[in-house]
Amino acid sequence: MSLPTPVTEAGRTGLAALLSDPGQALLAMDFDGTLAPIIADPDQSRVAPGGLAALRAVARAFGRVAVVTGRPADWVAGTGGLGAVPGLVVLGQYGAQRWTADGLREGPPHGGLVAVRDALPALVEGRQARIEDKRLSLVVHTRGAEHPDAELATLVGPLRALAAEHGLVAHLGRAIVELRPPGFDKGGVLRGLVEEYAARAVLFAGDDVGDLPAFEEVAALRERGIPGLTVCSASAEVAHMAERADLVVGGPEAMITLLRDLATEALPSG
Repeated sequence: MSLPTPVTEAGRTGLAALLSDPGQALLAMDFDGTLAPIIADPDQSRVAPGGLAALRAVARAFGRVAVVTGRPADWVAGTGGLGAVPGLVVLGQYGAQRWTADGLREGPPHGGLVAVRDALPALVEGRQARIEDKRLSLVVHTRGAEHPDAELATLVGPLRALAAEHGLVAHLGRAIVELRPPGFDKGGVLRGLVEEYAARAVLFAGDDVGDLPAFEEVAALRERGIPGLTVCSASAEVAHMAERADLVVGGPEAMITLLRDLATEALPSG
């Protein structure tokens, strides 16, 4: 077993720091596209084979392991199966929710969600799109359309206008537009986790544009003297993400292998 070498000097420094003091390190990662393959029906999404075992291994080896996702945190922990990993924390809906073994915590919903929830069915009527209600945000999916990107392009303008009218922000992802309250992104979540756990090194892994704020936060943490490593779970759909990462792996199954190898390297006798 040998770990892949990051392509950047900062990434190589980050990897060395993670392994030199794993008990003080934070490993944080996205769910869909990073731990779980992207599929047409997101309700059927599950961690790639071997994923739970790999997560258990890194949870034993490193100080803190977190999943930072746009999904509802309780869905990831329950239906998604990650609640079986001891010590794992799940930050759902871009930080609006927090799940641990002690249960789920979340703030009140944004007032604009009620009006947007009522207006969305008429806006997507006749389109090849479906609505996902995540309680604290709303998502319009076009993955099931004959031409998902083209269908999404026709919806982006009206969805942005609807979001702005009611104090929400429209965020684009893989064949989705998510309407959510302002002030929630993965960069802010990662910053909060580093401060909460006094992490001395950090890894963040993601696959989509919603993960870029976390990549940017890793760069900011480096400026503050906290080494970090960014990992892209690569796909043809979001090829430009690989250009922003220190290390690129070939999708969720390769990400699971990386986690397993990190745990082995951090605890070689385990």
